[in-house]
Amino acid sequence: MFIVDALAMAGSMTWEILWALILGFALSAVVQAVVRRSTVVRLIGTDSPRSLAIAAGLGAASSSCSYAAVALARALFRKGANFTAAMAFEIASTNLVVELGVILALLLGWQFTVAEFVGGPIMIVLLALLFRLFLRSKLVTAARTQADKGIAGSMEGHAAMDMSLNGQKLLSPQGFTAVSHVFVMEWAAILRDLVIGLLIAGAVAAWVPDSFWQGFFLADHPVLGAIWGPIVGPIVAVLSFVCSIGNVPLAAVLWSGGISFGGVVAFVFADLMILPILNIYRKYYGTRMALFVFGTFFAATVGAGYLVELLFGVTGLTPTDRSARIVEAGISWNYTTWLNIVFLLLGLVLVLRFFRSGGRDMLKMMGGAPDAGEHDHHHMG
Repeated sequence: MFIVDALAMAGSMTWEILWALILGFALSAVVQAVVRRSTVVRLIGTDSPRSLAIAAGLGAASSSCSYAAVALARALFRKGANFTAAMAFEIASTNLVVELGVILALLLGWQFTVAEFVGGPIMIVLLALLFRLFLRSKLVTAARTQADKGIAGSMEGHAAMDMSLNGQKLLSPQGFTAVSHVFVMEWAAILRDLVIGLLIAGAVAAWVPDSFWQGFFLADHPVLGAIWGPIVGPIVAVLSFVCSIGNVPLAAVLWSGGISFGGVVAFVFADLMILPILNIYRKYYGTRMALFVFGTFFAATVGAGYLVELLFGVTGLTPTDRSARIVEAGISWNYTTWLNIVFLLLGLVLVLRFFRSGGRDMLKMMGGAPDAGEHDHHHMG
């Protein structure tokens, strides 16, 4: 029965967020279809505030898959991008994307979406300050030497693909094809983590009583809980092995269990520090840089959690309702069902377009070698 309860909970979460996922990825696909990656490197060659702001903006218009974001950041670094700017691009790719905001709003509330877009830039600023203070050129040089070896990580082929339009209009057959390519490839990239995240969240929600989380997160001690939350949130994230938007359902469970508002923010922002990605950093940049990235990312994540907690507390925006929308018993004929039907039809149209325009070969290249997949995809009508 325990397994059935966990699967039922995961299924309920999936049904609750399905339409929002499709909407989020469709909007993201439109954005990515009009932003060419070839323009990125020349715009993020330094760690100036302007360069970091551009990196964050371009990252927000890029893939939300954590593995693809990490691989793309390495590719940009190898082509001459500043390391700090590449990391800012990476953070924005997973923490400032529209689909994350949509799911946060649906499962947790609009305050969490606002916190995403407030906390993400704060994290980037904090990381840039830490890099400016502690990152030495010798370590960057060693990291570039290691990066130039081209050791494979994960989602290399996906990261190398530029599926954006090349002069064509978005409202054209080529534009439709480009959007369908990005849409399906993004789904293919995050599907594993999304499924794992939903299963873990379902198991935790079904098996772990709220009393455990309330004690663990010091829910009965608001001040101590606010201090503890942003520290322990990233630790839970690192150990959960879930990244991309797959960690949002578990974030909803933790919020219902009593973690602080800043703790939820820090948990969501820690998706680039899970153990498999830390191992990829080691392959990409060497052990010393991997440890440096982990330490600075952790500090910036905790700092962002604290500052978001403080800002929202001062402005009175901190949510008090902990009944996160993680469960709806079964499927009923409500607005969620109708929205799911509408957006499933939209998704089906995009999937059909994808496969009728050569998409199958793109799927085969998703995990290709770092250099083998560097090519544009020009879209036919």
